Amino acid sequence: MIYYILIAYLIIINVIGLAVMGIDKLKAMRGDKWRIPEKTLFLVALIGGSLGTTVGMYTFRHKTKHWYFTTFMPVIFVLQACGIAWLLKNLAN
Repeated sequence: MIYYILIAYLIIINVIGLAVMGIDKLKAMRGDKWRIPEKTLFLVALIGGSLGTTVGMYTFRHKTKHWYFTTFMPVIFVLQACGIAWLLKNLAN
């Protein structure tokens, strides 16, 4: 049961991560005054949406000129993937 909840959560948060990158790119192209703050983009990544935000970053070519995005988004993903693998291994026992 916990597996399904975890998988559902990860799917939803990663779709949100992809969406916020796309929305912010659209706002940037339009020149909107109110954009999604960078700390919000990182927050979505930190709470499990790192794959979605990383994919969104490269799909929409958004924030790819910022070294801290191109460095830390993949690092967050790798750490989360390791954490999830550890969690699932220990839940199986």
